[in-house]
Amino acid sequence: MALTELDRVPKLLRRGWRRLDRRTKKELLGRLEADALRICARFRLRYRVLEAERANVKRRYGVCYSDGTIRIRLRHATSGNPLKYSSLVNTLCHELAHLKHFNHGQRFQTFYAELLGWARRENIYQPRQPKTVVQATARVAMVPLVQRSRVDLPFDRESATVLSRRAAPVGQLELFE
Repeated sequence: MALTELDRVPKLLRRGWRRLDRRTKKELLGRLEADALRICARFRLRYRVLEAERANVKRRYGVCYSDGTIRIRLRHATSGNPLKYSSLVNTLCHELAHLKHFNHGQRFQTFYAELLGWARRENIYQPRQPKTVVQATARVAMVPLVQRSRVDLPFDRESATVLSRRAAPVGQLELFE
């Protein structure tokens, strides 16, 4: 029996990355669990189970329960598109940090950064390279003045930069695209 071109294309690609079939979801969770076990072994953490978050939950990307259950959203909350693997690993590290510090205090933030840094060095966490500040500010400079006035942040025309009250790392907003 000859395969057609359509048969050679994985189901996930045919669907335009809108849906995750069961096999792909299982493989993705298996890869995520293998990486979770590596991180846990390095930092002496233990969790009970790692599972996909229910599709109807829209308010969070991950949750860690006190019994050690970790749930991670595999799809974007509004578009339904599958999240990048680096976003899933970022969420995983966040939830694993909650196994040691069940809050968002300074010790949690430090430990979370340590987990993410180790995952990056071990090539588990591989985010896309952030854009340089020049590239980021060039985008703002290209926005017409009419649209800029709608932005809540003050704009300095001389240096073509947005002066934010709270500086965010460049590339942070691209994490869940």
